[in-house]
Amino acid sequence: MRTTTIQRETAETSIKISLNIDGEGKTTIETGVGFFDHMLTHIGKHSLCDLTVEAKGDIHIDCHHTVEDTGIVLGQAFKEALGTKEGITRYGHAIVPMEEALILCAVDISGRPYVEIDTPFTQDRVGDFDTEMTEEFFRAVCIHAGLNLHIQVLRGKNNHHIIEGMCKAFAKAMMDAMRLNPRVKGVPSTKGMLEV
Repeated sequence: MRTTTIQRETAETSIKISLNIDGEGKTTIETGVGFFDHMLTHIGKHSLCDLTVEAKGDIHIDCHHTVEDTGIVLGQAFKEALGTKEGITRYGHAIVPMEEALILCAVDISGRPYVEIDTPFTQDRVGDFDTEMTEEFFRAVCIHAGLNLHIQVLRGKNNHHIIEGMCKAFAKAMMDAMRLNPRVKGVPSTKGMLEV
């Protein structure tokens, strides 16, 4: 079973995430940041991962620590649940429309973190979420999961639609990349390993 539960406690946040990669897309999300809950729900739903997130943070300051630390723990959960990475497809990509927005996402579970992401936002906040935290969230996930991630906004005007499209495209790309392929023997790498 590719499942895990990770907990992280700091002076700023308390985060617990349970992840089942081979789930049905069931989610229970509580971070105290409504828009972020909405986005995490999309990530679970569209990746078909069962995802439970319990996060408490210093949102009386702003959402930064809660969002970034949730990304850290989610990345750790992906890495641990993937285990040896034997038999995974490794690469995934998706192009997702969200109303007027069109988002391209490509991911490689390479073990070597890298993030390239468009952030063409025209406002500072969507609801209670700082739009600049979109990139910080994805960077935290990628560093701690060992992902090479590219997200490109092909078009879009509405900031809510753009961020939601990013999360859905990421979810679909990860679903493909994490999928087990019976034809893959060992790890899909000529190096014989998917680590730094």
